[in-house]
Amino acid sequence: MPRIALIGGNARPITTAHELGVDVVLVHEEGRYEPDFADYCSQILHAPIGDSAAILKVLGPLHAEEPFDAVLSATEYAAIAAGEVADALGVPGTTARTARALKDKAETRRLLDEHDLSPIRHAMVASEQETADFAESVGGRIVVKPADGVASLHVHVVESREDAATAFKHLREAGYTRAIAEEYLEGPVVSVDTFSHRGRHVVFGMSEYQMNDRFVEWEVSTPSRVAAPHRAELTELVGRLLDVVGLTDGPAHSEFVLTPNGPKVLESHDRFAGSGAPELVRRACGVDLYRMFLAVQLGFEELPQTSPVNDHGAAIRFFTPQPGTLKEITGLDTVDALVLTVPPGEAKGNIVPLLSRTREAEVVVVITRHPGDTLPELRSVKDCSSGYVIATGKDADEATAICERVVSQISFHVE
Repeated sequence: MPRIALIGGNARPITTAHELGVDVVLVHEEGRYEPDFADYCSQILHAPIGDSAAILKVLGPLHAEEPFDAVLSATEYAAIAAGEVADALGVPGTTARTARALKDKAETRRLLDEHDLSPIRHAMVASEQETADFAESVGGRIVVKPADGVASLHVHVVESREDAATAFKHLREAGYTRAIAEEYLEGPVVSVDTFSHRGRHVVFGMSEYQMNDRFVEWEVSTPSRVAAPHRAELTELVGRLLDVVGLTDGPAHSEFVLTPNGPKVLESHDRFAGSGAPELVRRACGVDLYRMFLAVQLGFEELPQTSPVNDHGAAIRFFTPQPGTLKEITGLDTVDALVLTVPPGEAKGNIVPLLSRTREAEVVVVITRHPGDTLPELRSVKDCSSGYVIATGKDADEATAICERVVSQISFHVE
């Protein structure tokens, strides 16, 4: 039986491994995973998932007794640590070098510049003065964000010296002393989901987003309509991007801005996309990326030669109620959908809980909030924590329309 160490993550890789007959030793943080994970793992070990030394301390003795076939992670928070552990144990997995190149946005830009790929103006800045000076050199709007940021946190648009001062005030309050400044890329954001094996990259999904003014995505749909005219260019660009950062095996989620001058790289990650994107891909074209995550990397199955055809469309839309204290939720009994409710305290910070239980229904509502809960302002993707609607349609337009209709029937009453 193949044996893997899985660092962090949600239920889908674990349940899929169980289905494939793969032995899973899970390393996770106590209280950060759902109780039924234990049903699918031979062992669960507790360690900070971003601390490679702590992970090696608990995995090393087990590897010495019975070697792991791979060390994998499907979460960005553990990507570098998982790479360092895989390197230290000498087993397959994304290397720490590749994980760092993708995690550090400044290093990503350096590598892109080195290969003259999708160049944009950018600089590391350490003060409001440097930020304002860079904005003046660009001659227009810029974006300032942490070089290792996640979940759309602490992203600031700067158009003036006053904006630069405000941006750095907030960055310092969040603990950052340096940030990356980039020219503002005008146009819609799209993502490209790929899977790679032995250096060959295949595109499995192209999605588009609805976002608020803080760049927090509250709706994702696939296949992307706005990306369709750029599909060939995006496919070539993402392949070159992954080659540049050294990613040869496993999933990647890359984001692009469709500017008037063509697609430009925004950022990339050596993981599946968040916001339930693998399930959207499965609904749209029938490909189970989580199965591929294990079956291809462990040699059970071959990576397809070509991208799949999208026979359907799919969308996920998060509830975005007003912040405050939740009094009640109404309308759940009127919707034509499977309604699932996460018991109090069991969401564990996952914005798409119960995703594995949505697979059999075309339209599913998942509710994660209960009366008395405090609903946050939508400042990052993590704040999309009240639940979601996921739907399949004949195409992406129909799927998004279904989500919109269902969301409109459900009301979160706050005070």
